[in-house]
Amino acid sequence: MASKPSIPKGTRDFSSTEVAKRNYIFSIIKSNFEQFGFQPIETPSFENSDTLMGKYGEEGDRLIFKILNSGDYLDKVSDEDLTAKNSRKITTQISEKALRYDLTVPFARYVVQHQNELEFPFKRYQIQPVWRADRPQKGRFREFFQCDADVVGSNSLWQEVEFVQLYDTIFTALGLKGVHIKINNRKILSGIAEVIGASDKLIDFTVALDKLDKIGEDGVKKEMLEKGISEAAIEKVQPLFNFTGTIPEKIEKLATLLASSNEGLKGVEELKFICNACNELGLKSANLDIDVTLARGLNYYTGAIYEVGAPTGIAMGSIGGGGRYDDLTGIFGLKNMSGVGISFGLDRIYLVLEELGLFPETVTTTSKALFINFGEAETLFSLKAISQLRQNNIKVEMYPDAAKMAKQFQFAEKKGIQFAVLVGEEEIKQNQYKIKNLISGAQETVSLDQLIEKLK
Repeated sequence: MASKPSIPKGTRDFSSTEVAKRNYIFSIIKSNFEQFGFQPIETPSFENSDTLMGKYGEEGDRLIFKILNSGDYLDKVSDEDLTAKNSRKITTQISEKALRYDLTVPFARYVVQHQNELEFPFKRYQIQPVWRADRPQKGRFREFFQCDADVVGSNSLWQEVEFVQLYDTIFTALGLKGVHIKINNRKILSGIAEVIGASDKLIDFTVALDKLDKIGEDGVKKEMLEKGISEAAIEKVQPLFNFTGTIPEKIEKLATLLASSNEGLKGVEELKFICNACNELGLKSANLDIDVTLARGLNYYTGAIYEVGAPTGIAMGSIGGGGRYDDLTGIFGLKNMSGVGISFGLDRIYLVLEELGLFPETVTTTSKALFINFGEAETLFSLKAISQLRQNNIKVEMYPDAAKMAKQFQFAEKKGIQFAVLVGEEEIKQNQYKIKNLISGAQETVSLDQLIEKLK
């Protein structure tokens, strides 16, 4: 007996309506990326494992999908390694490639590989799927699209300012007003670790701090203790667990806290510049704020870091994020190439727009009208009109068989088609078309030009 068909957990099929809504989001993001001067590129779905491994921290490495080598992938594994069941050692022998975890590291590889063909600063955008071996839950999938925009080859903080504007512009265009753009700086986190005497535990410190909104203050403190950060050090960062006030007040508090750290103070100055510029330029609908607990546990951020949250009242994880990475291309041999970039979480944005009812009614793949099939002669006459309608960018279709009218009307109703066009012997003689509104029931006989106008 054949098994019931299924798909892997964390993946999804998309209906035509869902695809249309996703394409609506894509089109708005793409058009604004290009308005801001970004150019599209694409990279392979999978990379060499050594391109990806070690770039996302220990947690990220565990979430990378490895691809088994083709052929007899166990051929090169010794009996000793198999018996020892050392999965980490065996993995490097049986898997040389992996599905991309994000778009940023492959982009860094692309820049290094094509550096002689690019004009710097290079602004690119990329919209492609990525894969993570994460535990599936609401808004979190194992296969999902990322929409990235990056600039490499410029140290200017005006790039950071422009990315805040880009977030604001795109979310406003999507009708998603009131998103929360949270910003921090890894230099500040480094400074805090330095001030509390835990510089050697910077990654452990930032990864734990980044989980504050998920596991709470007690959970973060427990994780820090487990990672070897002392109680005295944790006590010194107590103010971070309830860090409130306006942006200028937060800047002042940070300057005081980090007075003994040159690195930390540099981060404060960078944050101050970005926030002051954004305030001076103004935002359309987004809210900008400093979040000192924002760490984004990825090893490559070195300056500003962003995270975007849905409007207040919407229970959803981050719908965007990114930051500055001064040495990302350095891991592939290209030194002194600073970059900064942001990402849009398409799937979560989709869920938020759906929850708030923000998709326009016009976003659909459904035809505007269905031509009823009465027979061969009528179909031939109708297809000539259909060609004219399609040339006017009107989506119409012909029912393929001369079935009972009730069946054809039922087909149109199930597909959500608003109009039916009926062409019989009399309409052919008069060179006219009978159009029926399937919602109101109203119908009239019109010429081809009138039909085109009514269906536009």
